[in-house]
Amino acid sequence: MYDFAIIGGGIVGLSTGMALCKQYPNARILVLEKESQWAFHQTGNNSGVIHSGIYYKPGSFKAKFCRDGCRSMVEFCQEHGIDYEVCGKVIVATSEEELPRLENLYQRGLENDIKVKRISPEEVKEIEPHVSCVGGIHVYSTGIANYKQVCLKYAEIIAQQGGELRLNTRVENIVASGENLVLETNNGSFETRFVINCAGLHSDRIAKLGKVDPQAKIVPFRGEYYELKPEKRYLVKGLIYPVPNPEFPFLGVHFTRMIDGSVHAGPNAVLSFKREGYKKTDFDLRDFVEVMTYPGFWKLAAKHADEGIQEIIRSFSKAAFTKSLQKLIPEVQSDDLIPTHAGVRAQALMNDGKLVDDFLIIHGQNTVHVCNAPSPAATSSIEIGKAIVAQIPQQKHLQTMIA
Repeated sequence: MYDFAIIGGGIVGLSTGMALCKQYPNARILVLEKESQWAFHQTGNNSGVIHSGIYYKPGSFKAKFCRDGCRSMVEFCQEHGIDYEVCGKVIVATSEEELPRLENLYQRGLENDIKVKRISPEEVKEIEPHVSCVGGIHVYSTGIANYKQVCLKYAEIIAQQGGELRLNTRVENIVASGENLVLETNNGSFETRFVINCAGLHSDRIAKLGKVDPQAKIVPFRGEYYELKPEKRYLVKGLIYPVPNPEFPFLGVHFTRMIDGSVHAGPNAVLSFKREGYKKTDFDLRDFVEVMTYPGFWKLAAKHADEGIQEIIRSFSKAAFTKSLQKLIPEVQSDDLIPTHAGVRAQALMNDGKLVDDFLIIHGQNTVHVCNAPSPAATSSIEIGKAIVAQIPQQKHLQTMIA
């Protein structure tokens, strides 16, 4: 019998396990992950950025958790010797038409209590000498980290506190047993008093297994990247982003210096025909049919048809991808770019075609379901974990587990 069982061994599931260990040091805690290693999907394939929180609506979970998480993630990396760097980033307008949006973004940064500064094209060049722009914002607190190292440390802390960690264990059903729940898996059954669903790309399906309406469907978007050849890495000192279109849910292609010194360029954002589809050829019939028969997807596609077509073109045309990057750094040439790994974003989409633009946490009977936690979930992971644990209803048997 376990007190808590967490489904999903990505950064949110592991951070929640760590927070549970701290809050309930005498509880029996179980973390289940279907893959053979931790942080295998979204966490293991993200861009490694410690986000500042500048983009998010003031007062939202994303804004608060990201701003606070930016600090707590840096402190965690410092405490545990994990590779990180607070390098800052520039967000630049490449045309006069983008300047009003740049100003709105600057004001949002101030509203979110983030250290930001408007800078001239000349000041941008002092930070990033090869960027071409008409204006910019310097965001001081943005950084980079090795999130796989972070996840391994989370898991280590859980194990040290007596938590049980099981890889290669896929949850296939959730069955009520009196006041408890039984998780039926490919590696046996586990009875628990409380379930926390952090299943990422499959969080909506796990919620349904638990007889809970996820309120949205996970639609997978693949983000494809190139990286600069080693001899061209000098073109990028830190992080360079365009001004995002507030009507479009993605940030646009950008340059990211990774913690290992490599420089990644991208991502685009295209529909994946498989929830864990990292290649263009990946296909899963169930995943495909679910998206194609979901009214919300077609409403979203109609609204963003022009942007969607451009993303698809960039997916199949290196020249088009390069052209988008040249808006930021004109010197970049197609031959400078090498294809590298892709990531898949688990984006919750509602039936009316609206993207869930904040973290979505839903409560059931003895369950909590994290049904939308895309970027900046890695940055925010410590704060999300604490918030989930704080929302767990106090139960009698738990009172004796607080030291």
